[in-house]
Amino acid sequence: MAISLPCLPLVAMLLPIFTHLAGAATVTYDFNITWVLANPDGAFVRPTIGINNQWPPPIIRVTKGDTVIVNVENSLGNQTTTLHFHGLYMNGSTHMDGPYHVTQCGIAPGLKFKYNFTVDQPGTYWYHSHAKGQYPDGLRAPLIIDDPDSPFKSMYDEEYVLSVSDWYHDQMATLIPHFINRRNPKGAEPVPNAALLNDTQGLQIPIQAGKTYLFHVVNMGAFAGQYIWFEEHNITIIEVDGIYTEPANAERIYLAAAQRCSFLLTAKNDTSSNFPFVSSMDTTLFDKVPEGLNWNVSGWLLYDQSKPLPDAAIILEDSFQELDDYTLVPYDKEPLFPDPDQSITLEVVMSNLGDGANYAFFNNISYAPPIVPTLYTVMTAGATAANAQVYGDYTQSFVLGKDEVIEIVVNNNDLGKHPFHLHGHAFQAIWRSDRDAGNFNETTLVSASDFQATPMRRDTFAVHPNGNIVLRFKADNPGVWLFHCHIEWHMDSGLMATMVEAPLELQRTLSIPQDHYDSCVVDGTPVKGNAAGNTINLLDLTGQNAPPGPLPEGFTTRGAVALGFSILSAFTSIAVISWYGLADI
Repeated sequence: MAISLPCLPLVAMLLPIFTHLAGAATVTYDFNITWVLANPDGAFVRPTIGINNQWPPPIIRVTKGDTVIVNVENSLGNQTTTLHFHGLYMNGSTHMDGPYHVTQCGIAPGLKFKYNFTVDQPGTYWYHSHAKGQYPDGLRAPLIIDDPDSPFKSMYDEEYVLSVSDWYHDQMATLIPHFINRRNPKGAEPVPNAALLNDTQGLQIPIQAGKTYLFHVVNMGAFAGQYIWFEEHNITIIEVDGIYTEPANAERIYLAAAQRCSFLLTAKNDTSSNFPFVSSMDTTLFDKVPEGLNWNVSGWLLYDQSKPLPDAAIILEDSFQELDDYTLVPYDKEPLFPDPDQSITLEVVMSNLGDGANYAFFNNISYAPPIVPTLYTVMTAGATAANAQVYGDYTQSFVLGKDEVIEIVVNNNDLGKHPFHLHGHAFQAIWRSDRDAGNFNETTLVSASDFQATPMRRDTFAVHPNGNIVLRFKADNPGVWLFHCHIEWHMDSGLMATMVEAPLELQRTLSIPQDHYDSCVVDGTPVKGNAAGNTINLLDLTGQNAPPGPLPEGFTTRGAVALGFSILSAFTSIAVISWYGLADI
C-alpha cells in the first residue's frame, strides 16, 4: 500500500514541462473522464471517476501567464459532468468556470467540451467536478501554477504536492438520497470511511538532510477539515489559496474543505531516523463518530529507506494549537477596502422542509438550480439582466455594480463550522468572531480600527460554529460567481448564493463558444430567458425549479424529527410483523 510521492505527479507533469521546454505558452490536456476501480484505503474496492482510465486524476501544472486548454470527453455513460478550476479568477472567462446550470450546461455522456483560459495568478489550486455532488467520487486533483517571479523561490531546493482528503466507500448517487431524506430529519452528514494522503495511505516522501522543501497542500475533501502536522519539524506558511503571505511559523495547520496552503519545511541534518506526519479529520464536524473509524492517516518523511517507519505519536487535542489563518498578513499588504457600496447579510440556517428532509438555507432560501443557466439568462435578458428577480426566487442572486466594494456578512446560526468559497475572487476577511459569538453587530465595534488594517485574503474562509465573519471584495471581474459552503453535503442541500457581477458589461464583452451551446442541446437545457425559461415576460417565473414547500404551519423541526423516527419505527414494525408471519410455527 505504501507509495513514494514522486510517482504520483510524474505523468501529470510531463506534458506541461515538455511544452514549456518547447517555448510554447499554451498547455493542452486531453481528459477522457471514465470509471476506474480503485481501493485507496486498502479496505474496499469501488468505482471511482478517473481520467484517461487512470485514478487518481493527473495534477495540472502550468506557469503563470500560460493559456490552458482542457479538452474534456465524458465517457462515464451514466452521469453528466463539468469541471471547475477552484480558486482561478477566470478574468474575462466566467463561461469557463464550470458550475453546472450556473455558467454552463452539463457535459452529457458521449459529449466533448473545451475549457480555454489564461492563468494570471500563481499558487496552489485544484480542479474538480461541479455537477450534482460528483467530485467526492474521485474527480478532483491539485492544480499548481508556478511563478518564475516568486519572492520565495530562493528559499527552497525542491517542491512536493500533497493532497489530503476524506474518502467514502459508497458512491454519491447512493449517499445523497439517503442524506436528503425524511429518515434523516436532523441532517446528519455521512461520515467518511477513511482519510487519504495523495489518494493513498502509507505515503512516503523522500527528503535529503539539510534541504528545504516547498509543499503545496490541498484539502480535496467533501466534508472533513484536516489538521496536519509533521513530527519534530516546524513549517513556515508562505501562501494560502494563491495569496502570498508574510512567512508565518506553525507547528500544526488546519485546512477546511477546499482550502490550500504552501509552506517551507527544512530537513534535519541527522538522517538516523524517519519521521511520521499526520493528517487528522476534524471529528467535531461529525454528528457521531462511527465505532472503529480511524480519522487519522499517517505518512513519513523518509530520510533513510533502510530505517524503520515509526508510529505517529498520540497527540492530545489541546497540546498545541494550529495556526489561525485570520492572523496571516498578505505579502502585498493590500489595505482594507473602504466602506462598501453594497452590503449583503446571509443568515445560515439548517432546517426542514415539507418533505421532512433537512435542508440548508441562506436567509430562509434553499438553493434550487435555474432551468436556464444563470450566465445564459444574463446574456439573453437585455436590460432586465440588471434586475435580480430575473434569476429566480431560489438562486439567492445579487446583482453587483462594476468596481463596487462588496461586503458579505455571514451569520452562522449552526453548531458546525462552514468553509465559504467565492468563485471569481479572493476576499478580505476583515472580521471573524470566535465560536458562539452570535450574529455580527457592527455597533459593538469600537471603531474601524477593530477591522484588520491589512486583512488576510483567500478564496475560502471558515466561519466558526454560531459565529460570524465579514468579507469584502471589489467587483472588478464581471461574471456569474457562486458563493457557497464547500462542504459538499451543504451544497447539495442548498447552501449557495449567486453573485451576478456587472451583467450589462458581460453582455458587451463576452462571447460564448458554440460547443458550449451544443452541450445544452444534448443536455436538453434551454439557453434563453429567465430562470424559468420564460422569454416573453422575463419577470414571470412560473415553472421555475423550487425546493420542497415549507413545513405545515405550526409543524416544527422537532415535529419533523419525531415524524421521521415514527416513520422509521413503523417500517421496522412492519418488517418484524412480516418476518413473524413468514416464520415457521
